Amino acid sequence: MNDNNNALKSVAVSSFGETKVDDGFFVLTYKNDTNAVQNIEKDINSDYIQFHFCIKGLSKFIFNEGRYTLNIQEENSLLLYNPQRDLPINLEVDPNSWIVSVLISIKKFHGLFSQEADYISFLNSDNKDKKYYKDGAITPSMAIVLNQLINYNLNQSIKSLYFKGKAYELLSLYFNRNEDTNVEQCPFLVDETNVIKIRKAKDIIIARMAEPPSLQELADEIGLNLKKLKEGFKQIYGDSVFSFLFDYKMEVARKLLEAGDDNVNEVGHKVGYSTSSHFIAAFKKKYGTTPKKYIMSLA
Repeated sequence: MNDNNNALKSVAVSSFGETKVDDGFFVLTYKNDTNAVQNIEKDINSDYIQFHFCIKGLSKFIFNEGRYTLNIQEENSLLLYNPQRDLPINLEVDPNSWIVSVLISIKKFHGLFSQEADYISFLNSDNKDKKYYKDGAITPSMAIVLNQLINYNLNQSIKSLYFKGKAYELLSLYFNRNEDTNVEQCPFLVDETNVIKIRKAKDIIIARMAEPPSLQELADEIGLNLKKLKEGFKQIYGDSVFSFLFDYKMEVARKLLEAGDDNVNEVGHKVGYSTSSHFIAAFKKKYGTTPKKYIMSLA
């Protein structure tokens, strides 16, 4: 990474974060919640391995001044490494797309696997000086960590420590994805059709968060029995259906309050609370403060 030219350029305002978690180790988060394509440019030198994860939406990497492009689609990852030349990030991020990138120097990265270099195919003696490219799917366990990184909402003083732990967790999950133990520990996920149904269940409760179906209605709608819905949702999203929905509703409420277009009652109604007192109690349970105090803290 070129320390003298680290500036990030974006055509419009969006949520961008860069966190240094260690020497030669960075985590970048980018949320484009606008309706316009956003551009990110960042100089990265040849010492760095790049891991890019598209949590949602679509993004496009542009190389050689536009002569070559590479898409990274929703729930997919991309690993890029070329010891022979710098690989600057030139990324077009589609509307409503989220990206997390991990940049780690080859020296730092090799230290993580010094006893296991042959296990990481692009680090073995035959390949260590060759360029490397790999795409793949984001596993459910990786998706949980990625969402924790991009929706970070804790005290800024512990951000570096938190990101360091999550970045290491993410890399360990990335390189463990082909292990048979993953399948044994999570037999539900062997059946891809069930995974699709569970994702559909998540989409349904989000779309109808103000008046969500009951668990039984949800199970009937996606064509799974109640037990498989509950078990599968927990395994993929790390939480029960309604606990996940509660967190989602509170996050939507927080963003609506920040936008300032609705009062507390209106925000509560939009996320499914018939009375403001129930909404205020729920918001305080999640964030430890009332909606009104939260709005005042933004001023």
